Amino acid sequence: MSEQPRESLAQILGGRRGALDASIPPVGFVVGWLAAGQSIAWGAGAAIAVALALGIFRYVRGGRIRAIVVSLAAVVAAALIALHTGRAQDFFLLQLMSNVASALLWAASIVVRWPLLGVVVGLVLGQKTRWRRDPVLLKAYSRASWVWVFGQYVLRVVVYGLLWWSGQVIALGVARTVLSWPLVALTVAVSGWVLYRALPPEHPGLRLAPESLTPETRSDDVPGT
Repeated sequence: MSEQPRESLAQILGGRRGALDASIPPVGFVVGWLAAGQSIAWGAGAAIAVALALGIFRYVRGGRIRAIVVSLAAVVAAALIALHTGRAQDFFLLQLMSNVASALLWAASIVVRWPLLGVVVGLVLGQKTRWRRDPVLLKAYSRASWVWVFGQYVLRVVVYGLLWWSGQVIALGVARTVLSWPLVALTVAVSGWVLYRALPPEHPGLRLAPESLTPETRSDDVPGT
């Protein structure tokens, strides 16, 4: 029997549309802010209008209402922050803080041996937490999760933080777009490469791992990662 080729992490996760949608309202904010002579109110209104139109479009196309509402609420919150402080760059403050929290959460998950990449993939594949019974797979997920910590979240924190501190609103809008789905796609590709490189050739892979585990296999036997 020929060996079945392993599917890429990008094929398993998918989801580029969500990252792309998240980058559009910030562009609307910058465009509205510039068009109205650097008016935060107009920029905020443009961002909310774009987010609302995008949400309606996704809902008509069968999108999940909860995800649409959460996305719209995030844009409204960002707009309110900028309106409250009177600083246009503060529209991006919520995004900066969320990436700080994500970096800390992903790093902590690796330290406690619950790497979030494994949690996410396990849920997508319907495995729940059974993947943790495989010491090799647990270690591979831990290594690959570091790519998300430094290659995505820490990178965003550094770029967003420097631009926010210096008040570069236009550059923040550009960075918000470039560091959305293009960076997500790159992170998924690199972390997938790291993940599969950490698995020996004879390993059954991500989907087959739960069925190949024996009752004696315990996650407590995993060496430090």
